[in-house]
Amino acid sequence: MSEDLQALYRRRFESEQAARHEVWRVLVESWFGRYLDRVNSVLDLGSGWGHFINQVDVPQRYAIDLNPDAQQRLNAGVKLIATDALEEWPLEDGSLDLVFTSNFLEHLPGRQAVSTVLDHAYRHLRPGGRIVCLGPNVRYMAGAYWDFFDHVVPLSDRSLAEALALSGFQIDEVIPRFLPATMAGRTVPPSFVIRAYLRMRPVWRLIGRQFLVVARKQP
Repeated sequence: MSEDLQALYRRRFESEQAARHEVWRVLVESWFGRYLDRVNSVLDLGSGWGHFINQVDVPQRYAIDLNPDAQQRLNAGVKLIATDALEEWPLEDGSLDLVFTSNFLEHLPGRQAVSTVLDHAYRHLRPGGRIVCLGPNVRYMAGAYWDFFDHVVPLSDRSLAEALALSGFQIDEVIPRFLPATMAGRTVPPSFVIRAYLRMRPVWRLIGRQFLVVARKQP
């Protein structure tokens, strides 16, 4: 399974690494950094090659992924947890300030698996800790999105918010249309274009295809 993931990731993303690194640098700097204020411990759930967690500057950084390439792609200081996210996470309960996940939950084998992972996140977050979920919104990304063999669970902002609530989370923020289907390709997009997009909320409603859902573990 992990070897399949390794081959798939190399086939699909190897040529886009420079672009993805730059995109995530700007996204963390211009948007996701707002969730890192007074945060000491962050876990990147389904981290892949570490595009998010490598940009984060906090004392404790964790990444969960089964891809054998993950370790060599993660920056020094990021601890890789090379385990199936459905299994128990080898962390203390209430030890995380933030769980971040991007384009991961739809790869899980079913809706019960999504709930299991969200339950794990809830248990390991401290009271008041947050989970930030970015992913393809099935209401706006049908059709060709499902041409990818590993895309299994169709989620929308509404269904994910409901799943988070069932796991005990309090919903803080729901943006049905946030980022486009992709912001990275074979060429590096200019940083000013990404920053301008993040400031132009009316444009999100036109070309946004990914949801952003932020929830909090109740104190």
